[in-house]
Amino acid sequence: MGSYLARKIINTLITLFGVVSVIFFLFNVLPGDPARMMLGQNEDEAQLLVVKKKYGFDQPIMTQYLYYLNDLSPLSFHSNVKTHYTHLSDEKYTYFTLFETQNKHVVLKYPYLRTSFTRQGKKVSKILKGTLPNTFVLASTSITIALFLGVFLGILSALYKDRWVDKLVLIVSTLGMSLPSFFSAIIFAWLFGFLWHEFTGLEMTGNLYELDDFGELKTLHLQNLILPAVVLGIRPLAVVSQLMRNSLLEVFNQEYIKTAQAKGLNAKQVLLKHALKNAMSPVITAISGWFASLLAGAVFVEYVFGWNGLGKEIVNALNTLDLPVIMGAVLIIATIFVILNIVVDIIYAYLNPKIKLN
Repeated sequence: MGSYLARKIINTLITLFGVVSVIFFLFNVLPGDPARMMLGQNEDEAQLLVVKKKYGFDQPIMTQYLYYLNDLSPLSFHSNVKTHYTHLSDEKYTYFTLFETQNKHVVLKYPYLRTSFTRQGKKVSKILKGTLPNTFVLASTSITIALFLGVFLGILSALYKDRWVDKLVLIVSTLGMSLPSFFSAIIFAWLFGFLWHEFTGLEMTGNLYELDDFGELKTLHLQNLILPAVVLGIRPLAVVSQLMRNSLLEVFNQEYIKTAQAKGLNAKQVLLKHALKNAMSPVITAISGWFASLLAGAVFVEYVFGWNGLGKEIVNALNTLDLPVIMGAVLIIATIFVILNIVVDIIYAYLNPKIKLN
């Protein structure tokens, strides 16, 4: 296990390094001056020079790239003298100095995602910290709905193979997989949030917490979670139900299942004690991928329902070309993906003892 985790951590760091490099060069070749974006309408030549000097925009692209890596790295190098760009000397930031030389000090810190271009220097980490939990709640609720309903429908479909129940589940799952999320979001918002609002009590838009008219008191509104969670869970539910069905049918044909049946175990005992655990392996793999995808792909659903999450934040950042926010969001999503892959490998090995972590 130790050697496996060590290799996974190394592979994760290499993957994240590649992601960081791609997003940096991708967004830094876009037209537009980042300094002008930050200053907006208040720009003048003197202020532009100050901002470019402070954030290193006056440096060659490779130098800016090294600055960016230095910002993101937990172990980073900084100048003791303010001769060029260094955020630690200019901003309040928690860090621990490991050792110091005459002109440099080496510090241990949290990854620094820089500051927003359009929000008066607000840190990207604070912006994402305020939206990521909302997306996590939405994605977790959606994937929970998809998992439990999908597994139930998959078991039902496998037990009644080629009967009307199986055909009905197949039609529903095919329809669920074929509908784009943004289309489902619009239909659900219009039907349940507007047309049938008097019966459902649901709103077309809303957040998990709503502020009062004075902007002070936060109130929990769980009903606002229902529509976006259901819409976001439709496609993974359809995938899980079909995966569960096909996996169970494959497991039912294994020799150990036939042996269990020959010993006199009833269908419920065979399903719960022998078949279900092995049939869940591909479902767990699919769910992990879908969970990470939901965190990244909730953009349209959050935007339609006005849900204050990471997806909506990315759309707003794209509209205003707020590059640090976009780059920080992409990096966080990539980190979630690689971490989930490690977790899934461990769960997969637990469900199937024949698989060894190597």
